[in-house]
Amino acid sequence: MSRYDHDRRGGGGRYDRDRDRGYGGGGGGGYGGGGGGRRNGNSSRGGAAHLATVLGSEDDKVNCPFYYKIGACRHGERCSRVHIKPAFSQTVLIPHMYVRPPPGADGLPVEDFDHFENFYEEILDELSKYGAIEELNVLENMGDHLIGNVYVKYKTEEGGEKCCTSLRGRYYGGQMLMPEFSLVTNFREARCRQFDEDQCARGGYCNFMHIRRISKSLRKKLRKLRRKAEERERSESRSRSRSRRRRRKDKDRSRSRDRDRDRRRRKKHDNEVARASNSEERRKMIAMWNTKKEPEEKEDEKSSEAKTDAPPASEEKSAPPPAAPENGAPSPAAAPAPSAP
Repeated sequence: MSRYDHDRRGGGGRYDRDRDRGYGGGGGGGYGGGGGGRRNGNSSRGGAAHLATVLGSEDDKVNCPFYYKIGACRHGERCSRVHIKPAFSQTVLIPHMYVRPPPGADGLPVEDFDHFENFYEEILDELSKYGAIEELNVLENMGDHLIGNVYVKYKTEEGGEKCCTSLRGRYYGGQMLMPEFSLVTNFREARCRQFDEDQCARGGYCNFMHIRRISKSLRKKLRKLRRKAEERERSESRSRSRSRRRRRKDKDRSRSRDRDRDRRRRKKHDNEVARASNSEERRKMIAMWNTKKEPEEKEDEKSSEAKTDAPPASEEKSAPPPAAPENGAPSPAAAPAPSAP
């Protein structure tokens, strides 16, 4: 007889999926009871608003509500609905990590309180290395999809990522660990309330979480480790902020030193350029004066030569013409022109 045969009720052996998922209907099992499962009055509406309201509920015909709320589905890959597997989450699921001790000689299960306490304390010490733990739950369900599952919820998603990365591929108790991110963040919705009240009729094969109770000392240790992890994270954040401030100060100091050095270099270069430019400008000015002086001297020489070659115009105008001779007497000889000095 299958362990899930108690989920097939009425109708000539017809399989009722709603009752199997534990949402009630027809009496027995789940939170409901008495005739009909949960209904949403706005199920006739369409659009994104309707899809957002029915996400993770039984009215969601696309996504598996059990996988959405519990992180595991009894149908596994054969489920007709979609299993949403997140890329990151605060909660990490480690399937089948806890293994019960073997039964006694009479074939009956033995009391495993001490065995569980040692297991819980051991994994608590290991998992608290990756971040502050808000909840650490171990299931005692007997279903194939829930048996031995360990759920650890960290305060931040970084803790969950570190846990998944560090534990993947490691061995514990002779079996390889395959941790995965889970959508379960509210364990109140995932746990079986009837089990908490010791009234669950389904026993170990209930499809909701039967979270194992831990001792007071372990609860105290969990709180203590959480506080220590939070203090460690705060100290790391403070040290990171101090290191950032120190790096910023060092960078500012190096920048100021670089600016001073560049300023000194520029000043030295400017002085050298000024000295070189002064001498060069002096030489250039002298050369320019020389070039201006030479054509002026040449022009003066040319003008003076022209003046000495040409007779003065005043003398030519003052010399009168010779008078005609009277009584046929010969004219006196013309006086020779004065020579140039």
